[in-house]
Parts: sequence; C-alpha cells; structure tokens
Amino acid sequence: MTKEVIVGSRDSALALWQTNWVVDKLREIYPEINFKIVTLKTKGDKILDVALAKIGDKGLFTKELEHALLNHKIDMAVHSMKDLPTVLPEGLKIGAFCEREYPGDVLISPKGYKFSDLPHGAKIGTSSLRRIAQLLAVRPDLEMISLRGNLSTRFRKMEEMGLDGIVLAFAGVKRLGLANKITEKLSFDFCLPAVGQGSIGVEIREDDTFMEKLLEPLNHLETNRAIRAERAFLKRLEGGCQIPIGALGKVREGGLYLKGVVASLEGKVILKGETHGSIDEPEKLGIRLAEELLAKGADKILETIRCDENG
Repeated sequence: MTKEVIVGSRDSALALWQTNWVVDKLREIYPEINFKIVTLKTKGDKILDVALAKIGDKGLFTKELEHALLNHKIDMAVHSMKDLPTVLPEGLKIGAFCEREYPGDVLISPKGYKFSDLPHGAKIGTSSLRRIAQLLAVRPDLEMISLRGNLSTRFRKMEEMGLDGIVLAFAGVKRLGLANKITEKLSFDFCLPAVGQGSIGVEIREDDTFMEKLLEPLNHLETNRAIRAERAFLKRLEGGCQIPIGALGKVREGGLYLKGVVASLEGKVILKGETHGSIDEPEKLGIRLAEELLAKGADKILETIRCDENG
C-alpha cells in the first residue's frame, strides 16, 4: 500500500513555492510515497493592515500549522526558517534545515538607486524593525515606510506610494523569479539578515521517527549548524522576530563563524560582535556571542524596546 504524507503550508505564493520545492525533492527520493500538500492561513496572513511589531505575537506565521501537526492533521509543516520562533511548542522539532539560499537583503528601487545613491530623505518601504534600525544607523535621513503583504502587493504599493525603494530578502525575490528587479544586494557590513533567513525549515512531531528519517537527505549540515548558532544567539537575547536583532552564521575552513547585531529602534545605538568556534557546538557559539553583546549593553536596548512595545 502506498504511504501518504500530508505536508502543511501557508497559502502564499512564496510559501507554496517553498513547499513544492521540498515536496519535489522528496518525490525524487521516494517515488513510492504519495505527498499531498494542504494549505492553511496563519494569523500573520490575515492581519495585513498592522505592522508585525504591533501585533506582538511570536509564531504569527507558524501557529496554525503547528496545531495541525500536533493534532495529526498534517505530517510535516514547511516554513521560512526565519518565521520559526526559537522555542517550539512541546512535542515538535525541526526535522530539516534545507540548504540555504543567499541569506542577505536586497534593495529594489524603481528609480535604479543604489543604497549609497539614495537622495536625502528617500522613502524606503519595509516591515522589518531589524532592517529599519540597521539602515537608519547608516542613513538617519531616510524615511522608513511600513510595508506589509506578499511580494506582488509590496511591488504595487511601492509604485502607488512613489517609494524610492523597498528592502526584501534576496531568497524570496529569487524564488518567485523576480531577481531581475534587484538593484543591489545590501552589504553584511551594515545589514545583517534575520536569524534563519534564506533557509526553508521543515517541522515535524518529536516522536515521528519515520518523518525524521524521511527528511534526512534534506537536512543540510552547514545550514543546520549555522542556523542553530543564530537561533541560540536570538534565544539567549530573548528576541522575537520583531526585535532589531540580526545574525549570520557561516561554516568555513572547518569552523563555524557567527556575526550578530542588536540595535535600538531608531538605529542610534548599534552593538555588533563576532566569534567563531567548533562546528559541533553551534548553540554554545550563539550563546557566547549573545553574552558578549549583553555585556556591552544589549540588555538595556532590549529592555527599552520591550517597554516601548508594552507601553
């Protein structure tokens, strides 16, 4: 009898691209298994007129899929790794960290501006506090415009609002075949990505050894180690996805290298650090870098932001 595996996904174009990518890979490896995709709308998909930071909830794009997993309605859930909170619901775990696409952010300008060429007071659209803080740290004159929605919505709003540019993750733009619209990749020197950005994550039930084994071929070692270090860094700082924290892990020369940043909301205070260590102890590396930034005053920045959010 053919085994059927139910794969859960958000219903956005990008989420479905990612889910189909995972399923296509699995079908190649396991032609005898019938993979079926089911889609769900998450809270983050339904509330589009409010900035994510103001909704104030972790797991905005994952909770509904996680409930379906725990209730055995689906066998695995495909996510953008950067959407997965650092603490997963009890009984769930990450079954695969898929090989990472280029993790950085890009500027898309209908007027062809590179970041350094943007005129004084240029209007830039993004919904990310991390991007806003890091970009304002370099260019405090920029006017940051809150922009949410799927990629086609953001492109339309960019035109309608007469923005000078928008900032997006390279991976999503490329995956939807829009890489030709990219004006410039933003340098990691002043804009570190979100934790996990560029990787697709597959979440499963902790006790599901069949799914764990099934996903082994998609669990990319270097991506796994790099993102585990980033997630440990974020977790130690207790930052959800809506606090200005960026990180980038990389495996090179047999070691694991990690950069991190914590910024105040307006980008007036930026704390950066980097460290390296064993590829086999990614969590230790992430915690170590977080401790270094906390010692430099990151705790004061984060406390101020939490007070602002709660106030």
